[in-house]
Amino acid sequence: MAKACHKQFSVKTQSVFEDSPVPLDKWLTAVWLVVNCKNGISSYEIMRDLGVTQKTAWFMLHRIRLALKDFNWSKLGGSEGGPVEVDETYVGPDPQKMHKSRKSKVLMRDAVKSGYVGKTAVFGALDRDARKVRATVLPNVKRETLQREILKTIEDGSTIYTDQATVYDRLGSGFFVHETVNHMKEYVKGQVHTQGLDNFWSLLKRGLTGTYIAVEPFHLDRYVDEQVFRYNNRATKDNPLNDADRFVLAVSQIAGKRLTYAELTGKTDAASSA
Repeated sequence: MAKACHKQFSVKTQSVFEDSPVPLDKWLTAVWLVVNCKNGISSYEIMRDLGVTQKTAWFMLHRIRLALKDFNWSKLGGSEGGPVEVDETYVGPDPQKMHKSRKSKVLMRDAVKSGYVGKTAVFGALDRDARKVRATVLPNVKRETLQREILKTIEDGSTIYTDQATVYDRLGSGFFVHETVNHMKEYVKGQVHTQGLDNFWSLLKRGLTGTYIAVEPFHLDRYVDEQVFRYNNRATKDNPLNDADRFVLAVSQIAGKRLTYAELTGKTDAASSA
């Protein structure tokens, strides 16, 4: 009990573990599994490995994903970075595996979302020199939305590589050096390509479709944060991290963050971290 406020506290207080009856050893085991399983780990696997219910495991995983979220607001590129690949992708049901009536609806363009019905847009940027990626869920892929995210994510004056989608038009008209590759003809034009970011999209979707199977758009941002953490802290020649290093880094980020079940399930106005 704290002497000043006369309230109970423990090592889990003011962290993503707060108010959880799950023992700390099970929490730490779950963190290790999440950060070191390349394709993620499902709540059913956590349930079997730790001896908790599936509902508890699902809640634990979302709290751990909040801890993994990168709140570093420094921009990519600039004088300390390199060229930045920019791209967007869609996450959602596969039209090829749908009934004809549903498939027609999914493939129908929606004027409000500027995307495919049933799909959720995800924006990504990869700094080639820093080997760091940023990704976030977007409400739509209109030019204004995408270019606002680019301005927020990438340092002015950086070199940006994109495909020739019209949403990237006029990026090079003052803020950036903008080069494009025409994916109708080729995927690589010298140094101009988005293959590094395509690799990240592949890892993200492999986890979503192979491990988590079905992810609601409401929760997608946390699954993206999880994959961003693993990708940015993978072992490279310049940064030879191992499993223990990733675990220590993840545990160092648990403090000062909180996610309640009501916030997670949308029973409050907005999920927030304390």
